Amino acid sequence: YSKDLPDSERFDLIDRMNRNSGFIPSNTAEGSGRRTKKHFAKFLSTSLSSAFKHQTELLICDRRKYGNKENFDKSPLLTVELRKKSYSFN
Repeated sequence: YSKDLPDSERFDLIDRMNRNSGFIPSNTAEGSGRRTKKHFAKFLSTSLSSAFKHQTELLICDRRKYGNKENFDKSPLLTVELRKKSYSFN
């Protein structure tokens, strides 16, 4: 999705979107390697926070009329699906 955004957002919005989308699986993976459910839940919570931030950044893009509308319409659905999967671990 970020490939369709203006170059002026390269070091701000695009950077944040790329970082958050990477934090989601990284924190989930790191948490799965922890010894207790409490530690795992903490990392899942961090992953979920990143998913919420990513969804917010997508909404900012939509309001600014950035990006491809067709791709935007798919992105929030993927974020919601990720949140559902994260909640299922608890």
